[in-house]
Amino acid sequence: MDFRIKELVNATQQTYGLDNYYLHTNEIYREVTMLGETDYLLSMEWFPSHIKEWKEDYNPEGTAVITLDLLSNNYKSVIFVGGKSYANRTPFQNIELNSVIQWMEAEVGLEYGKQFYLVKVERGEYHFAECIDGIPISLGGRMELRFDTEGRIIFYSVYGQFPSSSLVQKEYYSLTLQAVEPLAKNQLQLIEYPVYEMKHLLPIYGIEEIYITNDGTTTIPFEMISGTRARLNIDQVMQWEHADTKQFARTEIRLQEVVTIEQAIAREPHPDSFSITDIEQAQCITAVEVGLSQLYPDESGQWILKTLHRERGHIQATLRMNAPSNRIFQRKLFLFIDTNNYKVINYMDNKLMLDTFDEFKSEGEIAVSHDEAYDKLKGWFELTPVYVYNPGQTKYVLCGKLDCNYAVKATSGDVVELGSLE
Repeated sequence: MDFRIKELVNATQQTYGLDNYYLHTNEIYREVTMLGETDYLLSMEWFPSHIKEWKEDYNPEGTAVITLDLLSNNYKSVIFVGGKSYANRTPFQNIELNSVIQWMEAEVGLEYGKQFYLVKVERGEYHFAECIDGIPISLGGRMELRFDTEGRIIFYSVYGQFPSSSLVQKEYYSLTLQAVEPLAKNQLQLIEYPVYEMKHLLPIYGIEEIYITNDGTTTIPFEMISGTRARLNIDQVMQWEHADTKQFARTEIRLQEVVTIEQAIAREPHPDSFSITDIEQAQCITAVEVGLSQLYPDESGQWILKTLHRERGHIQATLRMNAPSNRIFQRKLFLFIDTNNYKVINYMDNKLMLDTFDEFKSEGEIAVSHDEAYDKLKGWFELTPVYVYNPGQTKYVLCGKLDCNYAVKATSGDVVELGSLE
């Protein structure tokens, strides 16, 4: 074992009281953040000393799975399998809220109330979320701590970007529901909502969560911020005259890359952190066209290439149908492109899942107009301040999150809570 890894292993054993454990495995891997930075992580699996036999590919109860960020030396996660710990020490003197907050501030280097806040507290369990000056960050970081009855950690996890002040465009929040009414009205859509118990497709008017910039002029769709990678927008209809008749053969994609301590020390950028060049973009578009013509030879012109982004050493293409349906779940296709030869080597299609709704029956005739539905629903709209990462500006910008937990039944005009429809 490299002496630098050995030092980290020993420190981990001391910090979390793992005297009754032995190190079973360790490896270094790297990830790319939403900001394009490369994180190097040391993953360790500690087995309880008394465990002599276990099922292959399964960690025995009490195993400590610990991940350490090699750049900051902060622990990203500490998980005891099955909620069982054999640790003989704990970094906490007590597990009251104030003590937990102080430990979290020291561990992650953030200030409570300004950069993170308490979301939920239960017996032996604390949940925190990331914020900027007390304003939540949409899809921001989360921190969670759980203890057993003896006050020992059995689960700790922290994930998120936690941006520096240089990445935040601060301003006074000024949006109101009245000011964004035209955008809100446009966001109201008639969709078919699946009611699984009855196997019905219920026509309802509802809005999809969207973010409106503080000046009220621009919207950022949820889909734009829901990923963990910078995306290159394409929005091109894919067409071909002659389909590729060669049978498509899938190639397995490795989910996690193992790297060396030397790469970590040198902070070698992850291949996924580089922008997609114009030449690569053109090669990918050609690859998508060929791949689509193999997989769906009769569907020329029916697909739109929405975005490209790097993923696990490949380039992932995201496609949508050119003529979307009015169902809540839309057809989506992912194509994985090998950057060595710019050919599609694997794909994911949600068609099988969507096909289950073909057995559902449509419920009733539409009896409510769009304007009528809007008038019924607008009193239930919520507009809350949140910070959102805007890829175009490479900054976190203040927005209003427009959402609604209610919908209007298009057959009767009744206002119903979305959660009650399931």
